[in-house]
Amino acid sequence: MEKRLMARRLRENGQAWLLLLPTFVFLTMFTFYPLFKTVYTSFFMKKLAIRVPQFVGWGNYQKLWEDEKFWKVLGNTIIFVVGTVPVAMAIAMAMALFVNRAIRGGGFMRTFYFYPTVIPAVAIANIWLFIYTPKYGILNSILEWFHIPSVNWLGSVDTVLGATIVMAVWKEAGFLMVFYLAGLQNIPKDLYEAAEVDGGRPWFVFWKITFPLLMPSTLFIFIIATTGTFKLVDHLPVMTGGGPDNASNLLLFHIYETAFKFWDEGMAATLTVVLIVLLLIVSCVQFFGLDKKIHYS
Repeated sequence: MEKRLMARRLRENGQAWLLLLPTFVFLTMFTFYPLFKTVYTSFFMKKLAIRVPQFVGWGNYQKLWEDEKFWKVLGNTIIFVVGTVPVAMAIAMAMALFVNRAIRGGGFMRTFYFYPTVIPAVAIANIWLFIYTPKYGILNSILEWFHIPSVNWLGSVDTVLGATIVMAVWKEAGFLMVFYLAGLQNIPKDLYEAAEVDGGRPWFVFWKITFPLLMPSTLFIFIIATTGTFKLVDHLPVMTGGGPDNASNLLLFHIYETAFKFWDEGMAATLTVVLIVLLLIVSCVQFFGLDKKIHYS
């Protein structure tokens, strides 16, 4: 009897592992191996001018620690993420609350809000490049109506990062709205009916019913929005190229330049490891810090 039971379990487990095997192969090929290779390469000086990579140990990390450009780019990235994610999430929630109501043209409004997400990043960068163009751009034309001097939004160190944050919020809010809308539609309607019978005001209903029950969605959105914003750099080659004076340069774009413009694979791998560790820390803080405060039922 025990032998039959063990054989049955072995057969069931074997079938499960067999079904998981293709996924494990793809994860190994496209996630685990590249990650291991990146960490391994970060301990070598590997440039186009060096035939045989030279082992330098922690030399690349020490060099990175003393690099002023790296710290500036890292600071820009943190400001970009902190400035984009909360605002995009707030706007996404507001849009979801609006389109979730039974109103005419609700489907059109959802499409209208989501449309920036499906536009290619290069096209979006060109649109906002036209908006920010000095003197002839839409934004500066509006300022001229109010007799306000034209501003070089993308050419000034003081305004370029804020200008790219506005573009990122416009692009990402519609994508995040979809997840909030799904969360809203999963909230039981009888809760709202009970609150209406008790005479609950809209703000009271939002803070006591809607917002707490949206927290699981909010945690998920917070994590994907943060990690996604760290990787949002497609606009830089078109709009600013990381300038002026690296004022709009972001970490992932700095990695790209280091690897494919200066051909320093060792330093690019080191920067990638830093980005991975940073994303891991942020995700762990978000998940383990907020998960205890979330109501799942």
